[in-house]
Amino acid sequence: MTVKLIKKQIEGIRLSVGTVLLMLCCTVLIILATFVQLNISHFIIPKGLFDGADLGFKDFIHTYKFIPQIPVVMFVGAFLGRKYGIISILLYILLGLIAIPVFALGGGPKYIFEYGFGYILAYIPAVFFAGSILKSGFSNKNILKAVCVGVLTVHLIGVLYMLFIACIKHEGWAFMSGWICAQSGVKIIYDMVFSFALLFLARYAKIILWFFM
Repeated sequence: MTVKLIKKQIEGIRLSVGTVLLMLCCTVLIILATFVQLNISHFIIPKGLFDGADLGFKDFIHTYKFIPQIPVVMFVGAFLGRKYGIISILLYILLGLIAIPVFALGGGPKYIFEYGFGYILAYIPAVFFAGSILKSGFSNKNILKAVCVGVLTVHLIGVLYMLFIACIKHEGWAFMSGWICAQSGVKIIYDMVFSFALLFLARYAKIILWFFM
């Protein structure tokens, strides 16, 4: 592949009827990712291994229930580009706020006061920052930087928003710390791994799309 071709497919997708359809499809993809749960099983070192505990094979296997919405959002931002990716996400948010149940716990204006709404709002700056990095090319280094910046942006803003809502509702620290561990603990690692894989997919998807445009 020539340098000229690579530069052209990195520049982004031009606005057209096809682009609008792509944005709508990506919005649907984000909605679907909201309600998909992946059961990821892998080996772990159990806590009782060095304590002489009687362990079986199942003690060395951990199954994590993973919702892949953040990696999908990263894919959308990389595939559509910064501008159209944000439009696709804004459409998703607007659909949820007008009471269409596209969010994990439903929809409607009252969803603004849900603890997890900050994560959804954070998709916008995450795609902006990640898209700005990828604008100069889909090199391995840029993909890694985009993943780290994008995923950490989502979780940082999500946690800060949750703390703000929790303070308004006068929740205790035990609740807040447990919530943070559940939503932004080990999940960050899974989000980064899957985002990295999907950004690689987005790189080649853009190349293929460019050939058909």
